[in-house]
Amino acid sequence: MSYLEPTEFVTKMVDSGEAKVYMSTKDTLIRAFMAGATLALAAIFAITVAVKTGSPLLGAVLFPVGFIMLYLMKFDLLTGVFTLVPLALIDKRPGVTVGQVFRNWGLVFIGNFAGALVVAFMMSFILTYGYNTDGGVIAAKVGTIGESRTLGYKTHGFGGWMTIFIRGMLCNWMVSMGVVGAMISTSATGKMFAMWMPIMLFFFMGFEHSIVNMFLFPFSMIMGGGFTVGDYLIWNEIPTVLGNMVGGFVFVGLPLYYTHVRMSPERNL
Repeated sequence: MSYLEPTEFVTKMVDSGEAKVYMSTKDTLIRAFMAGATLALAAIFAITVAVKTGSPLLGAVLFPVGFIMLYLMKFDLLTGVFTLVPLALIDKRPGVTVGQVFRNWGLVFIGNFAGALVVAFMMSFILTYGYNTDGGVIAAKVGTIGESRTLGYKTHGFGGWMTIFIRGMLCNWMVSMGVVGAMISTSATGKMFAMWMPIMLFFFMGFEHSIVNMFLFPFSMIMGGGFTVGDYLIWNEIPTVLGNMVGGFVFVGLPLYYTHVRMSPERNL
């Protein structure tokens, strides 16, 4: 699979973060939109497989197809830029400021959300034949997910909020391992295999992914889910975004950077 040593691919991580800061607004928004839409399609695909086969594991095994497609097309997810872009800041790359990091995150958030929302409306339309029938078992399943992962957390108060936050951290720990995994190989096959494993893990374990949720919860509300926009934002999206931000950077970006780029001197025995 043409393996690269960590000292090589971690430098590529920093270079990638710098390139995203310098990317134009147009390109950033388009790539983020396509990433959100592609991941949304992968999510509904995985749920459909799980419902029709009765096997959540099979749905999780197939879900990474969407992540692989969007990564190979160089589209951007918020979870990925949470990990990569700050590395360019701490590496003191020219022109990279805190403001530029937040600009990139904001644009990617907007693009991801727009792409996921468009797919939510498209899928709700085709499942109901233009909102003339109910959405069947698929819509019912997503509705159940939407309610349990907002109102279900809400019933536990602060403990529920922190549960979402930690699930968000664990999610982007794995998702960022997929992003980084794609950089350890120079072959398409190697990249795909390295991405597949951690993405499958996060999906099967039910960890919280902010972009997947940008599709699931609006779709659920369109289909009549019994929760509000406020429930969605406070009891899912906000803590998930914050957890994704912390998890990817603290558990993936920083450890790799500080042990493969900013290495300490070797000990004298």
